[in-house]
Amino acid sequence: MEPKDVRREKLLALLAEQGGLTEASARQAQSQLGVPEAEAWGTGSFYSLINGPAPVTRVCRGLSCRLAGSERVLAELRANGTAAEGVSCLGQCDRAPALLDTDLSVRSRETRQRSVTPDDPELPMNLAGADRADYAALARARTLGSEDVIARIEESGLQGRGGAGFPAHFKWSSVRQQSETQRYLVCNADEGEPGTFKDREVMLRRPHLLLEGLAIAADCIGATDIIVYIRGEFKAERTSLAGAIAQAGDALRDFSFHLHTGHGAYICGEETALLESLEGRRGMPRLKPPFPTERGFRGKPTLIQNVETIACVPAIVARGGDWFKHKGCSEPGTKLYCASGHVGAPGVYELPLGVTLDELVEVAGGYEGTPMAFSPGGASSGFLPMSERTRALDFRSLAEVGSMLGSGGVVVLNDSVNLAEAVAWQLEFFRDESCGQCAPCRIGTQYVLQRTKGFLASGDADELDTVEDVAWEMEEGSICGLGMQAAKPLTSAMEHFPAAFRKASEG
Repeated sequence: MEPKDVRREKLLALLAEQGGLTEASARQAQSQLGVPEAEAWGTGSFYSLINGPAPVTRVCRGLSCRLAGSERVLAELRANGTAAEGVSCLGQCDRAPALLDTDLSVRSRETRQRSVTPDDPELPMNLAGADRADYAALARARTLGSEDVIARIEESGLQGRGGAGFPAHFKWSSVRQQSETQRYLVCNADEGEPGTFKDREVMLRRPHLLLEGLAIAADCIGATDIIVYIRGEFKAERTSLAGAIAQAGDALRDFSFHLHTGHGAYICGEETALLESLEGRRGMPRLKPPFPTERGFRGKPTLIQNVETIACVPAIVARGGDWFKHKGCSEPGTKLYCASGHVGAPGVYELPLGVTLDELVEVAGGYEGTPMAFSPGGASSGFLPMSERTRALDFRSLAEVGSMLGSGGVVVLNDSVNLAEAVAWQLEFFRDESCGQCAPCRIGTQYVLQRTKGFLASGDADELDTVEDVAWEMEEGSICGLGMQAAKPLTSAMEHFPAAFRKASEG
């Protein structure tokens, strides 16, 4: 019989197979997996896609979808008798407003084709290019050897494209240097940041590119088990990867691929919360150290990398670190920028890392209306004024103004938007997605939202007197980045757009 801790890893899948969390499915968890019913309830209730038995139509309430009228769509569905609920984000910002049907199929009232950068073989990821299954870069990596491959990754300057921007080669080297020989590679494909949908396109358009990058990384760190943690709403993306694995055949025979479906929790994009979820528990971030490179999945050394980061690897191996490095503008390499909101052609554009907002929007169809503000890197990056439209969209330059590149989810807002209301939308996201583990985040996300809504209702700026103090406490006292950044939409907007938060009597 399998150890109980390994059987527990099957808990969330079992609940999903049984149609969600019910008394019957909780009993099955105990009888089949040895997980007590109370624990099954406590774990299952954490995840939005399985926390109840009744499937409903889900309407995205992310920033881009709200700008496109998703609240009106939700009201119409309910008025027509459709069981529907609003959800934080569906990762379809370029197709706003987006809906998720009861069978987890995505649909949209947006009829335009998804936009990506045109086919260009000089682009490292080249989303519009042919997705070849020859695995030539993997063969090249094996010829070079692990040390040379990691040296190329270091030379390239590749930084983690999931949000943190941490140098990739440090993680690879750290896992490789561990004395424990049982190691794991985990690909973080739980793309949940509002405004971000790039990893979705990699999985749909270039699954072999991703698989090849994963195989190269696994070879380098001495891992044979590769786990891809795929966002639960990404049904087509999982199918795409599964098909590519089958098509690859003997090219990937040395590896065991495991496609793990998430169950609806933004916090599982944080790497240690993702590990908790993989192990069949609530997705609550772990205290660090130890870091996953030392003690990760099942307590073993684990390399966790984002989809886009891994998708850069085959080109670096095939064409060299220096080649990739000089593809950047202000920092190394290219970046998959997501453009949505008030732009003419929302989509994913592979551009030199460090282009400006104006340069990005030029290829994304231009501005719609008069641009007022933009969010440069997802909800966590807050808002910036258009006076920053010529600032490099990179890790260093955005940090200089208290923002961040994050995952590269750029949302443009024109002057038809009530900025204070848009702030409230972003704060609602963090309030709903906080895991509740630590008090600064659990209480702070509710507090700053309440104060913002109080201001919207009364026009009294005194409602906001204490929010900066609370934001400081959240940043200093939260365990993970969610709590640290959750007040950023409000504090950044108050800094850059003070007129939007004055007392009504002051105009």
